[in-house]
Amino acid sequence: MSDIVFACLAPHPPILLPSVGSEEDREQVKSTISQLEELGEELAAAQPKQIIISSPHPDWGFNVPLYFLAPEFSGEIKTLQTGTEDPKFYLQKGEEVFENDLTTGDKSIALIASGDLSHRLKDEGPYDFHPDGEKFDRQLIELLKKKDAEGIAELNRRYPEAGECGLRSFCFLLGILEGRRKKQKRNHQPHTLSYEGPFGVGYLVAKFQL
Repeated sequence: MSDIVFACLAPHPPILLPSVGSEEDREQVKSTISQLEELGEELAAAQPKQIIISSPHPDWGFNVPLYFLAPEFSGEIKTLQTGTEDPKFYLQKGEEVFENDLTTGDKSIALIASGDLSHRLKDEGPYDFHPDGEKFDRQLIELLKKKDAEGIAELNRRYPEAGECGLRSFCFLLGILEGRRKKQKRNHQPHTLSYEGPFGVGYLVAKFQL
């Protein structure tokens, strides 16, 4: 039987990369970088045969997390780029992927959900400040602690002006873990490792104890 041996949520701003962000920029997100580097060590220790990574963006949406989390990974990496469907669609899709693809074979699998939180935390951010931004980020972190996947999938309705990008990607991973819980009676426990927003965008790093 295949087994999920690692799962995390990871931000994906290119500014995290030393080839893109200045030393001063990267100093402002040092907690994010530090936690991603530690998760990279955990992923390597878990020795997965396959990585499934979801992201709302091509290119940097996949490349930035993999730079930190799996720089030397040599297995087959499967990618899913999310679209504009309702977050609940991806919650269900994740459950279906677990049911149809991850209950057979003998692969050890790592899950990475790539995405940023609100882009509206500051006026000098990518978009103008909006109070929905901070509320969205705070509620997502709170609901994650409670393992309330359905509540997380509703956040785009509660805070429509948050300007987030990662919700659907996160819901896909949460759906896979919900499928695992329902099918195999195996629980997971989320842990928030860091949250920063110095540039007006929320960067969350979280892992799941499996």
